[in-house]
Amino acid sequence: MVKQQYELTFTESCLGTAPNNEEIYTEYIASKAPDAMSREEEIESVGLTAYTEKGITVYNRDLNGNPALMNYHIKGFFKDACSMLNKLTPKDPTTGKKAKATNESSKLKAYKKIIDGLIFVEPRFIPFDFEGEVGLCQRPLRAQTMQGERVALAISEEIPKGAKIRFTVYCFDESLLAAVDEWMDYGYFRGISQWRNSGKGTFTYKKIGEPEYGDFLREVRKASEDAAD
Repeated sequence: MVKQQYELTFTESCLGTAPNNEEIYTEYIASKAPDAMSREEEIESVGLTAYTEKGITVYNRDLNGNPALMNYHIKGFFKDACSMLNKLTPKDPTTGKKAKATNESSKLKAYKKIIDGLIFVEPRFIPFDFEGEVGLCQRPLRAQTMQGERVALAISEEIPKGAKIRFTVYCFDESLLAAVDEWMDYGYFRGISQWRNSGKGTFTYKKIGEPEYGDFLREVRKASEDAAD
């Protein structure tokens, strides 16, 4: 098992994803959230009273009221990055099957299960470190429907570029750390959170310290017991 701490610096602003609508959040998103601590805590962490306008997406807040990403947002980014980079593996012109893997992501079979079960991110709430205020980003959403093109206005909380976050990644298989680094590199081009196709949420990163190897389950268990006390 190996753990590595990362620091991300956002090269573009990053948008909130939690809907500021308690009914929607309660009935759908909170109940579907992966490895949620509990529905009540998940709902409580969203700044539902910060804005009265429905349709706005906001950030979760940590216990100190700071806007934060959740650890499963990072894992969602890992899946998105792995899915895209996995497509780089060429096909054998004779058999039509995938040729030898050309990158770390291509080596992972059933990558979603691997990320879900063998790669973990701590802490639960990952607060932003930034100067200034949380802003709002408005942009049109266009969709082709049976009735023609429809346009709606989307509004999201926005953390300014230059913001930083820190978190630790635990890999139960030491070889997976190379894939995590590959996904981090990809974050320079495709970011985290909403409106990624416009460049929002892109980042650079650096590793904090050297990777540590060992059995960290006891360490995590002790931290859990201390928190319970």
